[in-house]
Amino acid sequence: MENRSYVGDETWNADTLPVGGLAGNQPHHHHNHHHKHHTTVDLKAPQSTTASDEKPPLREKWGRNIEFLLSCVALSVGFGNVWRFPYTAFKNGGGAFVIPYLIVLFIIGRPIYYLEMVLGQFSNRGCVKVYDLAPAMRGIGVGQTVAIFTVITYYASVLAVTLRYLVASFNPELPWAKCDPTWPDCVDSSRLGSIALGPNVTQPKTSADLYFRKTVMHAADSLDDGLGYPDWRLALCLVASWICIVGILIKGIKSSGKVSYFLAIFPYIIIAVLLVRSLTLEGAWTGIKYFFEPQWDKLLTIEVWYEAVTQCFFSLTICFGGLIVYSSFNDFSNNIYRHALIITSLDTVTSLVAGCVVFGVIGHLAHVTGQSDISKVVQSGPALTFITYPDTIAKFDFLPQFFSVLFFFMLFLLGIGTLIGIVTSVITAIHDQRPDIARWKIVISVGLAGFCIGLVYITPGGLIILELLDYYGATLVTITLAVFELLTFAWIYGVNRVCKDIEFMLGIKTGLFWRVCWGIVTPITVLFILLVSLVQYKPQNVPLGYNALGWCLYAFAVLQLPCWAVYAILQKQGLVWWDRCKAVLRPMADWGPEDPTKRSEYGTFIEEYKQQSVTNRTGNLVEKVRRKLFK
Repeated sequence: MENRSYVGDETWNADTLPVGGLAGNQPHHHHNHHHKHHTTVDLKAPQSTTASDEKPPLREKWGRNIEFLLSCVALSVGFGNVWRFPYTAFKNGGGAFVIPYLIVLFIIGRPIYYLEMVLGQFSNRGCVKVYDLAPAMRGIGVGQTVAIFTVITYYASVLAVTLRYLVASFNPELPWAKCDPTWPDCVDSSRLGSIALGPNVTQPKTSADLYFRKTVMHAADSLDDGLGYPDWRLALCLVASWICIVGILIKGIKSSGKVSYFLAIFPYIIIAVLLVRSLTLEGAWTGIKYFFEPQWDKLLTIEVWYEAVTQCFFSLTICFGGLIVYSSFNDFSNNIYRHALIITSLDTVTSLVAGCVVFGVIGHLAHVTGQSDISKVVQSGPALTFITYPDTIAKFDFLPQFFSVLFFFMLFLLGIGTLIGIVTSVITAIHDQRPDIARWKIVISVGLAGFCIGLVYITPGGLIILELLDYYGATLVTITLAVFELLTFAWIYGVNRVCKDIEFMLGIKTGLFWRVCWGIVTPITVLFILLVSLVQYKPQNVPLGYNALGWCLYAFAVLQLPCWAVYAILQKQGLVWWDRCKAVLRPMADWGPEDPTKRSEYGTFIEEYKQQSVTNRTGNLVEKVRRKLFK
């Protein structure tokens, strides 16, 4: 069940079997351990020792399946697509990035997405408790919670900037449409047409670019003079953003499910409008050609593939815990196979459409400013979206303020949808471990912590800090823990076991593609990308102390894995050291479906499977691998 005490509170021995207390070779342990767990550890439900007893569900459920689907769309299709994807693609050469990105989505993104959905729905556990399938690996979930909280803090600050633009859009004239007299080398964003530049003339910047850097962020060029102080307007926007998030989440998953109808559907209407306008701008197709035209030499560089993998994680929100949490609120028999295919396909299309909008604008900016090299039109980085989109809107002939309001309202909704999902992941991780704390207290505490840390990103040096922590605290941590997550799910728990869980839950057989990806292709690819990125590591272009801070954050998240593993081993009293290690790599006694009747049926189902597969077992390594993947 969901609200259980930690692994150390159980005294099951090295012979405890991997499924609901059923062991392959020692079934006589089942009843004692199962009974002990339900009579001493269950925190919230009435005492029950039989599967047939009526017991209310310990976990909230989505009101309808469509709410789960739309919430996953709002979670995965958000800032990662409209904000992060365009600037990552621009930084890595446009078409040089798109091809690796699509390949990575197919062999890494989609398999992990489906795998996390399966285990979340099957176990009805959050991103930390799901590691009841191998308690020694619970630190993976804790480390991912650290990473996702890092993302939450700067996503909320980006949401604050979005809200700042939304408010500014109600002005009689868009404030970024015209140059301020104090801005040198500026060209109006509302200008249609190109300008002629002499050989010694400085390349001008658009008013949208300068408005963002000088008026909104007061951006510093480096951290040599420190971070500076937060902008008070952005601080108020950050407060408003967190009030929205907390207000939606404080009543639980059903209230956020109702909001998902609007959060998931409305943004697509606005994206379609912006796409049409972007494609009709003069010079737009030059930028779109740059976006899709492959640069074959760059496909051989590891940096592009590394960025493709990390963008895949951010775009689909995989290996952060949010998907596992959302799936854990599902009904047991919900068809997540279909949902996984729908959402991953929609996510890919959204990223490409957002890329077309941004690169269409960049192509137009190249035409306006007279710059022939697309890669030099604007500065890459997190600010790109807040420059190119406003510049597009400023060129609208009809009611640019109206379209600006629509766009930034859409971006705000996308941000809210993403943040609701990842904040829910953190809240659930805490609540699963401490069910005695009221959920609303956890929600408010997370909101306050997120707000305080988020103030850092709205200082003049905030954009530099954002890129720093995005690299060390989110990207690098996520890829590292993704390797161990795949190792745990595919080899410690076993691809074969995952496939039997799917068969029991959905009544379908798992195809060869999923098995090969989960067991071989996906983990090896992610491991290779991680190792090469570490070998080719280059410090961020910031003072040394900030890089040291980044590594400390990385170490704090990753070292959760060995620390929790040691803790789990030490809690196994009365066993020799080797038996303790084996015990904490096996599922806990109550692992399986949340419903007691289903869990009892599952135990019988797995016991029959184990007896069928035990007849022809050999000690050959190749045969063991084959059984782990294909049996």
